[in-house]
Amino acid sequence: MASPAKTACARHILVKTQDEAQSIKQRLAKGGDFGQLAKRFSTCPSAKKGGDLGEFKRGTMVKAFDDVVFNKAVLVVHGPIKTQFGFHLIQTIFRT
Repeated sequence: MASPAKTACARHILVKTQDEAQSIKQRLAKGGDFGQLAKRFSTCPSAKKGGDLGEFKRGTMVKAFDDVVFNKAVLVVHGPIKTQFGFHLIQTIFRT
């Protein structure tokens, strides 16, 4: 059995409300560009980089975020995921 991933690369869009996150997710489902939507709507400083968080270790992010990045399907947009920061749409790019 493969050992659990220790690092991952992900991008996200962080917004204040669940409704806003759902609206953006619908745009993505219709072919919207993740990076452009992140630049336009995300309240996270990573918005400047299209929501790209780069590579990080398991346990670096808050638990709800980590759970998605390290346990859910790669290259799929998950969410809205609620944390103390707001509501995230999360896409894991890869895990190692």
